[in-house]
Amino acid sequence: MNRSGLSRVVIDKVTLSLPLIVLGLLAMGSWWLVRSMPELLSAPTARTVRQEPDYRLENFSFRTFDATGRMTNELYGEQAKHYPATDELDIQKVRLVSISETGSRINAQAMQGIATGDGKQVTLIGEAQAIRPAFGASPRLELHGERLLALIEEHRLLSSEPVRIIRDQDVFTGNSMNFNSDSGEYILQGRVRGLLAPQP
Repeated sequence: MNRSGLSRVVIDKVTLSLPLIVLGLLAMGSWWLVRSMPELLSAPTARTVRQEPDYRLENFSFRTFDATGRMTNELYGEQAKHYPATDELDIQKVRLVSISETGSRINAQAMQGIATGDGKQVTLIGEAQAIRPAFGASPRLELHGERLLALIEEHRLLSSEPVRIIRDQDVFTGNSMNFNSDSGEYILQGRVRGLLAPQP
C-alpha cells in the first residue's frame, strides 16, 4: 500500500472516530460541570418561617369599607406584633368596632387580641367585653368574659368559657355562648342562670 493509500485509511478512521471523541469530550465537560456546581441540581430546601415578629405597630387602627364606602369594621391597638409563622397579629389593649349591613353596632375591647392574617377572626383575651347599643326593638346588651371569639364577616361572637350577659336590667350567665349581633339573639349552654328584673 502506498503512502497516499495509507494516509487515506488513517483519515477515514479519524473521521469515523471524530463523533465519538466529541461526545466523550461533551460527557466529560457535563460531568465536570455537575461536580463543580452541585447546588444547582440539589432539591430546594423548604425555607424555615421566622418565629420572631417581622414587624411591629404602635397606636394603630385598621378600617375596612364595603363597596359603597360605608365603614364596616375598625380595629385599634396600642401595640401589635405580626408573627409570620402563624400569620397572626398579637395586639395589646385591643378595641374592635363592627357595623353590620342592618346598622347594628358592636363595640368590643380586651387586654389582648389575636387577629388572623385574613382579618376574619379576632380573639379577645382578658377582661373581654362587647357592647351592642340599643337597636330597633332590641335593648342594650353587654357581653363579658375572659375570652371571646369575634367572627367578623358573620357578625358573631362565640365563647367556650363562662360568660355574663346584661340585657337592659336582666342578667344571664352560661358556660358557653353563641351571639348573633345582627339579630341580637344569643344561645347560652352549660349551666345557665338568669335574673329577670321586674317590668315597670
